Amino acid sequence: MDAFDRRILGLLAEDAEQSFAELGRKVGLSAPAVHDRVKRLKHQGRIRAKVAVLGGAAVGKPLLAFVHIDTIGWGPKDALMVLGKLPEVEEIHSVTGDTCMVMKVRCASSRALEGLLERVYATEGVRGTRSYVVLSTYLERTPRAELTAELERRVG
Repeated sequence: MDAFDRRILGLLAEDAEQSFAELGRKVGLSAPAVHDRVKRLKHQGRIRAKVAVLGGAAVGKPLLAFVHIDTIGWGPKDALMVLGKLPEVEEIHSVTGDTCMVMKVRCASSRALEGLLERVYATEGVRGTRSYVVLSTYLERTPRAELTAELERRVG
């Protein structure tokens, strides 16, 4: 992956609806060259999907929280992964530190979060939870492919 690929990925992360011609103008390549690169990046799995990023409040889920889950044993057991089918659950991560798993969830209200936590506690293997409700979000974005200038020199 070179600097052109990283720049294209960065621009697509900002707005995936841009035309190949527009991307080409921004990175200094022709539209066909950008198309070929995007096709290759998809084939390599660097672009997994083009999706609509929904606003939590706009879809009736203004409450964002992170739920730390303490489990019996370690690892993503099938019983715990069932939680990923709940529409409030956006992400599930196995982590190091003082907890086993972290879920990112969006709910309609604190009462809805309470109901979600009830379902979490009813899940086999869950020993306890700690919830962190987000008050304000200052930055939320998808992973970025660009590197800082210092890292670009080291990698490039």
